[in-house]
Amino acid sequence: MAPTIAATTFDCTNPAALADFYSKLLDHPVDPVDPGAADFYATVGRESGMTPPLMFLAVPDKTPGKNSIHLDLMATDLRAEVERAIALGARHVADFDEFGLNWTTLADPEGNLFDIATHS
Repeated sequence: MAPTIAATTFDCTNPAALADFYSKLLDHPVDPVDPGAADFYATVGRESGMTPPLMFLAVPDKTPGKNSIHLDLMATDLRAEVERAIALGARHVADFDEFGLNWTTLADPEGNLFDIATHS
């Protein structure tokens, strides 16, 4: 049997803060974590059934440069969702219109890139 995706994991410095950002962005709750582990990891969507859930793992040294994996999110109202992401702490990076899609690349509060797109 082939392996399945358990989570999409972000290496980060503050798991709780980044989990809170994505929890609000994706409208899925931050999952409860053993209080002794709260400084080391956090998850979003595991208990609410989001697949795959997101995991945020504290690491002492993030990989430098552009992240090689990122989230692509689809929205019906691109402008509203980009504005909402920025209000939550994201930073606008660039806008694109290619391949039948309009999308905006943003950086989360720790600089990880993600895209929000809509069909043209």
